Parts: sequence; structure tokens; C-alpha cells
Amino acid sequence: MKMRVILLLIMMNVLSLAVTTLAIAQDRAGTSAAPELLIPLGAKEVAMSGATVSSASGVSAIYWNPAGLDMMDVSASAIFSHRSYIADIGINYIAVASKFSGFGSVGLTLRSFGIGDINVTTEDQTDGTGEIISPTFFTLGLTYSKQLTDNVSVGATVNMVNESFARVSASGIAVDAGVQYQNLGGMKGLGIGVCVKNIGTTMQYSGSGLWVLATDPSSQRGLTQYKVEAASYQMPSVIEIGLGYNTEIAENINVLISGAFENDNYGLDKYRIGGEVSYMKSLFLRAGYLYSTNLYGNESIFQNMTLGFGIDLKEYVGIAMGFDYAYVPVKYFDANHLFDIRIDF
Repeated sequence: MKMRVILLLIMMNVLSLAVTTLAIAQDRAGTSAAPELLIPLGAKEVAMSGATVSSASGVSAIYWNPAGLDMMDVSASAIFSHRSYIADIGINYIAVASKFSGFGSVGLTLRSFGIGDINVTTEDQTDGTGEIISPTFFTLGLTYSKQLTDNVSVGATVNMVNESFARVSASGIAVDAGVQYQNLGGMKGLGIGVCVKNIGTTMQYSGSGLWVLATDPSSQRGLTQYKVEAASYQMPSVIEIGLGYNTEIAENINVLISGAFENDNYGLDKYRIGGEVSYMKSLFLRAGYLYSTNLYGNESIFQNMTLGFGIDLKEYVGIAMGFDYAYVPVKYFDANHLFDIRIDF
């Protein structure tokens, strides 16, 4: 009992710190470090517009709310995911997790970004220098989640972020922490969740690529190597609050309705609503809507309806395996497609 109280107090302190951090006005859009941390992952949740902070469970909950990891009903699970993002960028995501009796659940994640080759250009060689760079962005995560009672679970993820291109690189640490409360007020199926994300260190680029040949007009040294001091930036802190309700409306037919509000310290506030209809807990149809706008009326390119479906093969062929798909329409770019394969053990 004492341990549960301590964990809850820690969670409350973290949430209070996050609220203070996020109180700054949204006038710094596009200036954060590691913006890739904000790209949603997981076809199941994305198909519901990400309104699942209160209901996400199992290994797919790690990105949305790590508190839901220990709510999985299997001993171990793994997800292999791919998202076709904007500008021909591809995102691959792997998450594996295991549940230990009496201890909780532990998960490991890897996100990698396929940005592709980029031709190097300069002021004098606008058509290219012939040099090609291949940026490498990846994030490693370690998650711990614990179900404190039948209704309350907490969790946290520590992410190591690394970015590199040409001859420069930057790295940092970002922490996610969340809590979920199920059967709120004694009402079966009603849940609430809170999650803060990307509370961490600043990131600053360094490397030999920052040394340039230049002449200082205030000295007599002539052409000399000078180091460009890169600025440091904070992580894109986020807080999400969500509410969800899951109920059986007919025999073998369940409906999940959820909503969430997201405050982004470096971008637009987001309002999410999503729904899922399942048959025998093995066939799933999902839809969601994400809306975001700032004080000046500028809208995000990701504001349209999201759609998706899923299938659990265990009910049909006896294989502990599932497949999920999500479709995300985007303004000015090709639509995003997400594919997940889940294997349970």
C-alpha cells in the first residue's frame, strides 16, 4: 500500500510539473527539438485519431499512455509497425513487452525514420555539390507499467533520442508518464487517463560539420576555421487528458467511444474523438476525427477523418496474431497508411 501511495504521489508531481511547463503560450511552433516524437504511431489508435489515452492497453499503449501496458491479458506481446508519412518519409516501429507476475510489465521500443538520400546544395552550387547525405533519426525506449489496483494503473517510458546527418548529431532523453483509472465512479466501462510526454533534456547539435572556413574582419588572421555554435532546444512537451466508455450493445458486439484533449507546448492544441465497433472481440471497425487550430485560425494538415480496421486471427485460425490498418488523409501530401502486425505469446 505504501508503494502505491508513493507511486501516485510521484505521478501527481510529474503531472504538476508538466502543467507548469506547458503554461507558456503557443508562440514557438516549429522550434522544438525532436519534433518526430509527436508523430503518432500504432494503427489501432491512429484509426481512432489517437483519442485513446484512457483506453489504450497492452503493448500498443506504450506510445499513447504507458500506464496501459500492464493491462494486457497475455504474458508477452510484440508489434511491428510501418507508417508512410509525408514527403516520402517512412517510419518503422517495433515494440516488445512482457508481463511479470507481481512486478508489472516491461517494454522495449525502437522507432526509426527512413528519410532517404538528400542532395547537398550550397549558395554557389544550387544544383548540388555531388555530395549526398542520409539522415538517421531513431528513438529507443524503455517502459515500466504497474497495475496498482483492479482499476488503477501507472506507467513511465524513458526515450533516448538520436539524430544525425552529414557530420553533425544530437541526442537527448525524453520521459513519458501516465495514469489510467477504469470503472470510474463505479460505472463499468468508463475510464479516464492522463499522460505527459517528452519531458526531458535539451538537444544541441555538435560535430565536425559545424566547423567552417571564414574570415574575421576584426582580426588579421585571414581565412581560418571557426566553429558554429548550434542553439539548444527543449523537447516538445505534451499533456493529454482523455475519457472513454466501452460497453456491449448486443451479443458479441462491443462499442468503444473515447475523446481526448492535447496541449502541445510547441504546436497546436488538438481535440480528438474516436470510436470502435468490435464483433466477438476479433473483428474491428474504427473511425476518428482530429481537429486543431491556433489563435490565428491556421489549421493543421492533419485534421480530417481517420479510418481503420483490425482482425484478431486467434478466433479464426488459432494463431495468436493480429493485424491493424489505419488511413489518415492529409492536405497537400499523399495520405498516410499505417500497418501493424501484433504477435502474442
